[in-house]
Amino acid sequence: MSSTVESNVRQDPDELLIKIADYALDYKVESKEALSTARYCLMDTIGCGILALSFEDCKKLLGPYVKGTVVPNGVRVPGTDYILDPIKGAWDIGAIVRWLDFNDTWLAAEWGHPSDNLGGILAAADYISQKKLLEGKEPLTVKDILVAMVKAHEIQGVMALENSFNRVGLDHVILVKLASTAVISSLFELSKEETINALSQVFVDGQSLRTYRHSPNAGPRKSWAAGDATSRALQLVLLTMKGQIGYPSAISAPSWGFKDVLFKGNDFIINQDFQSYVMENVLFKISFPAEFHAQTAVEAAVILHPEVIGRLEQIDKIEITTHESAIRIISKEGDLNNPADRDHCLQYMTAIGLLKGDLIAEDYEDAAAADPRIDALREKMIIKEDKRYSAEYLEADKRSIANSVQVYFKDGSFTENIEVEYPIGHRRRREEGIPILLSKFEKNLKTHFDENQANKIIEICSNEEALKNISVVEFMSLMVLKIK
Repeated sequence: MSSTVESNVRQDPDELLIKIADYALDYKVESKEALSTARYCLMDTIGCGILALSFEDCKKLLGPYVKGTVVPNGVRVPGTDYILDPIKGAWDIGAIVRWLDFNDTWLAAEWGHPSDNLGGILAAADYISQKKLLEGKEPLTVKDILVAMVKAHEIQGVMALENSFNRVGLDHVILVKLASTAVISSLFELSKEETINALSQVFVDGQSLRTYRHSPNAGPRKSWAAGDATSRALQLVLLTMKGQIGYPSAISAPSWGFKDVLFKGNDFIINQDFQSYVMENVLFKISFPAEFHAQTAVEAAVILHPEVIGRLEQIDKIEITTHESAIRIISKEGDLNNPADRDHCLQYMTAIGLLKGDLIAEDYEDAAAADPRIDALREKMIIKEDKRYSAEYLEADKRSIANSVQVYFKDGSFTENIEVEYPIGHRRRREEGIPILLSKFEKNLKTHFDENQANKIIEICSNEEALKNISVVEFMSLMVLKIK
């Protein structure tokens, strides 16, 4: 006979909640490579945010929701003079660093951009540090930020290794919300129980769909979705600090938990400990502001540019050989309706590389997209999958993001098949990539700050030990826009 009542006995917290809380609160980051890479990641991410301020569609979303709102000891947003409540500050910082799709990337069963967590990390650290100073205590330092970044990268990245949220229609920003909640809890020095409570709220939340990333609905929400997620994480932590209880079986509860409602009943797969693997292996977007699955295609196209630019009318077809994830996410035909649509189109990005020998953020804007040669090239493109590319994309000792491009002409001649398996931002190309990343950082700063202010930021960031020891309050002050 079936029961007419449900058991109301609360079980112990889900194992994953405990594991993440233990890591966030107790793990000591000792990897010099991880901390060094985190410094480069901090610089690059801030630089991407500063560059985004050149775009009006981004700038108009920033600032207080209600104009004129004054927040004592509020959070600073790099490159602006805004002083905001921490939650909106996290939203703004997260939005600017993601706006141009130019910050770091992690590719596995799930995709994402672990430096998106910097929105919540910087906002929380700035708020906490100012509060500590008022109380006569020592503020946090940039080393605290670097440690939080390593941990946020690790939580988001390890969760992504074998758990595909995209295959159930959910956006990867759920992992930003999860990782940000964990490390922000640590920055606020929450207890283990409080941290578990806050993490459980992440899974109880409704989650973002991938609708805004895919044809035919690709749109600018994908540029602020991570900012929204990292700011929600800070909000959940602050609610927990006000005494909100957690939901221990938020993941596993039959019928009503995340697993049954949103993950098709699947269990999470975690086959390695949380340490510092992800930061050490993170992918930097160094050369192009492009969805990462297209980076090597654009690099190949740039190599071919001198050979094809004088023969555009003679092109018969263009073969792009790629991997399964690229086909699923960014291969598309038909009209492209806005910049967000274009920077998620493999064919568009490759066409720009062939035409210009480069790809910059402005190439996604309407004026650049009006060039009829772009669509003419797109119509000649054939997309093929190489099963080896798809397999090695997922192999732990490779994690390649391979593409090749070959152009065929009407007279029967053809170019070399240009294959690029690892983008310049890959760990295998660190030595080659870091000098270019530093140049990118300097160039991005100088799009917005005057020479003097940009050089001060560059000087402190270039000295690893000095940067680690500077207070968060002083660091954030360096990046406040000076109004003349």
